[in-house]
Amino acid sequence: MSELSPGLGLPYLQPSQAQKHVTHNAALQRLDQLVQLRLSSLDAGTPPVSPAPGEMHALGGSPTGAWAGQGGQLASWDGTAWQFVTPQQGWLAWDLTTAELRVWNDTAVAWLATAPAQLDLLGIATPADAVNRLAVAAPATLLSHAGGGHQLKINKAAETDTASLLFQSNWAGHAELGLAGDTDFALKLSSDGSSWTTVLRADPTELQLDVPLSGSAVQADAADTTAGRLMRADYGYGPGNLLGTVSQLAGQPTGAVIEQGNTANGDYVRWADGTQICHSTASSSAGSSSSWSFPVNFIAVAQISISAHSAAAHFASHNGATASAVSFDAWDTTGARVVLNCDLVAVGRWF
Repeated sequence: MSELSPGLGLPYLQPSQAQKHVTHNAALQRLDQLVQLRLSSLDAGTPPVSPAPGEMHALGGSPTGAWAGQGGQLASWDGTAWQFVTPQQGWLAWDLTTAELRVWNDTAVAWLATAPAQLDLLGIATPADAVNRLAVAAPATLLSHAGGGHQLKINKAAETDTASLLFQSNWAGHAELGLAGDTDFALKLSSDGSSWTTVLRADPTELQLDVPLSGSAVQADAADTTAGRLMRADYGYGPGNLLGTVSQLAGQPTGAVIEQGNTANGDYVRWADGTQICHSTASSSAGSSSSWSFPVNFIAVAQISISAHSAAAHFASHNGATASAVSFDAWDTTGARVVLNCDLVAVGRWF
């Protein structure tokens, strides 16, 4: 039977041993040194001048003085002399200097911190795995500042890879925000977790929307003029529909803002508010009234203006106006009809 215990190396009492108290006290001394082990210093090289009884130091590889030749040992001051103990794999000790728990590692020949600088996996209240190496199950996760601020960084190895935030419901993805396959910032949405639509994309030069906009921030109908709302192309106006064919539905404009055109009977201009102007040049007749059919019809009888081309005193008049035509004449100062070119203008509404 060995005279020392295999773990702490405590001396056993032997049969017929004289002065058993010496062996017993040596075992108590070893227990006092190693149980609740506290280290006053790590990698120590020079013995302190006035050590306190029970003071324990973890020696470095080449200590000097009274510690010479005891590299890697534990040195304990018993009040009169230094006692040396060889640490064993897995022994734990509290580092008084750094307030950390240390563990002895035979391979590293060092007292290592029990909290490693790097973990392969960490699961907090839920298992981590090879893909989700950090996993947290909690009502919330706080990432706070150390100093003035805090950045959450998501990095990818190459431009074609993905660096994004994925939002799931019952483990099915429904929204993804980030850099997906390129370096443009994108928002993608999915109703089923498998088919995805990119609804927004931004690069340093432009913002691209890929779906129609709706909601309270967008014009609700053609009559909606709420301040601050976005104008819909099918309700409002812009460069794409400023000029074109005007139209209306139930009194609300549905087409372009201004329409211009001409026929054999003259030119016309229509506005989205219903205003219409027709104009032409035609010759009067000396024998009877002349007629002007408007290039496009009005909804009701229009206001007519006629002026004669002449250097002498003449006047012009109209009669019998309808929504589609008007009769006109040119006169001299005696009241006789004459042949003159006349400017014809009609103003009214097309709806």
